[in-house]
Amino acid sequence: MGKMDKLLFRIRLLLSTIVLLVFSAVFGLVALHTGLIQHKPNNLVWKPKSITTDLEGEEKASLIKLGYDVITRTPELIGPLAEKEEMQFAGNNLTCQSCHLEAGTKPGSGSFVGVYNRFPQYRGREDKMGTLEERIDGCMERSMNGQKLPHNTLEMKGMIAYMKWLSEDVPEEKLAEYKGYVAIDLPEVKADLSKGETIFQKYCIVCHGADGRGVRPNEGALYEFPPLWGNDSYNHGAGMHRVITAAEFIKSNMPFQQATYDKPVLTDEEAYHVAAYINSFDRPQKANPEADFPKKELKPVSTPYGPWRDNFSAEQHKYGPFQPIMEYYKLTFGIEKKK
Repeated sequence: MGKMDKLLFRIRLLLSTIVLLVFSAVFGLVALHTGLIQHKPNNLVWKPKSITTDLEGEEKASLIKLGYDVITRTPELIGPLAEKEEMQFAGNNLTCQSCHLEAGTKPGSGSFVGVYNRFPQYRGREDKMGTLEERIDGCMERSMNGQKLPHNTLEMKGMIAYMKWLSEDVPEEKLAEYKGYVAIDLPEVKADLSKGETIFQKYCIVCHGADGRGVRPNEGALYEFPPLWGNDSYNHGAGMHRVITAAEFIKSNMPFQQATYDKPVLTDEEAYHVAAYINSFDRPQKANPEADFPKKELKPVSTPYGPWRDNFSAEQHKYGPFQPIMEYYKLTFGIEKKK
């Protein structure tokens, strides 16, 4: 075969290949459009990492697992049930996942997914840039009604490692879903404790008890359902003691294992009233709360303890209505407040 014949052969082969590819593409489009070929969607839906299925092969697996254990068994490792007295930093028997549900992986419950990447961040409560460790300090002193956990302990390093692990490879479109709580349409009325009690009796006593003191097998065991008030609950300096914050959490997560952030059970108004009812009872008092928010104009309007940069009553700061307070800060300080 001469050079010219070889060249013509290669050209014909190339043209045949192009025609075949074009025909295949056109046929595929026609078949898909007419239903001859059924399009099968991708069933691989992203979800947060799981200790039970995704930890194998991780370089810091043991440290991550320790962090998970601290979050799910808090009283036993760093609280009142810890064997070593020097490790009893938490002052109550709540676990971290009493608020950060499903070990911090449930959206709408202050999830840990993505949280590592948001620090350091400015914190108005301290009026400074704060680290993730310092944010955990705040939980220890408030939600856990205890004292700061030293940053050099394995337990603190484990929690940081666990949160960092959960924050890796999170799709951009999922970050907002797992951040904080879902805002509610805030009622423009004072929270009604009588309505809140009715809602509590209907939805809440089955888990938390009529007295709100939670359920656990005995005093040496973890709570199956945490106390909502009383000496073994969060103190009055905790974020959950703000009615708006508590209402957002309740709306997305309660009743337990029924409500989700996108399919709630309670209405905004019901969550608002029952949050006020829960926070109307006695609970531990945090020391030196007046030091919070050095710039008092940055204080959330639903912070139930003073001082404030306004003349609204303590009762209105606790139970609302909150819109007049928000409007005051907007007109006086140019600050848009949502909480």
